[in-house]
Amino acid sequence: MFTVMGITGRVGGTVAENLLAAGKKVRGVVRNPEKAKGWADRGVELVTSAYDDAQGLSRAFTESEGVFAMIPPDFAPAPDLPDQKRGIAAMREALDQSKPGKAVFLSSIGAEQTSGLGLITSTHLMEEATRTLSIPVAYLRAGSFMENWLGMSDSIRNSGEMPFFYAPLDRKFPLVATRDIGLAGAQVLQQSWTGERVLEVDGPKGGTNLYEVATAFGKALGRDVKAVPLPEQAWQSVLEAMGTPADRTGLYIEMVKGFNSGWIHFGNPGTEKFHGSTTIEEFSRGVE
Repeated sequence: MFTVMGITGRVGGTVAENLLAAGKKVRGVVRNPEKAKGWADRGVELVTSAYDDAQGLSRAFTESEGVFAMIPPDFAPAPDLPDQKRGIAAMREALDQSKPGKAVFLSSIGAEQTSGLGLITSTHLMEEATRTLSIPVAYLRAGSFMENWLGMSDSIRNSGEMPFFYAPLDRKFPLVATRDIGLAGAQVLQQSWTGERVLEVDGPKGGTNLYEVATAFGKALGRDVKAVPLPEQAWQSVLEAMGTPADRTGLYIEMVKGFNSGWIHFGNPGTEKFHGSTTIEEFSRGVE
């Protein structure tokens, strides 16, 4: 039996789908069981727990062959990441108490760096806190999610422009569809190893440039779409227009600067590679 955090989300849900398809028993950690009723109907055992409740998480992890663990995504966390730090501490304590067979963590590209990470700081802290566990651990350092652009489809369709924080537009960035991250998670959970593993998880082709992203979205939306770089002086106002509180944009901006400078990157020594099969062209066909 495998325990999956984030089962109602894209990545955790795909982990669970792949485990069920392999004939495995699945337990899901949920904060709201009503949102996971569909999983219960399919035979998934649900355990209700907050992500910062060590005792609740320990109950969910107990007697698991493996745990898929993650920090809930937050694009505008409070300064100094207090919620994320509580969740990491609770996760660490729960894994220490329950001692499942192994743990696979959803991490991020760049998590090996100790500074200049912005939002990715939370996954760096998670790795640091859990790599001394007595059980085998694996970190899926995922590239940028292709899904991050889905909320822009109406604006792109109306304007014919796709604005990007990332630059330069012709650089190949490591993009990945969440379905491929979930597949990697399910596969690694079913493997055996000792100690620590780190996997860099991206899509095919060794990366995708942003002109290709705009072209793919344009084809899906039935119109020409131009890739447009957002000047750095516009980042603050654009983020605020997207709903980010004015005093919580700093971590996102720091992260973008890390990507654009090359500080956040793949190709680190001692890491395994997992290349998903989903291209940006295939992914964009589902854009509405």
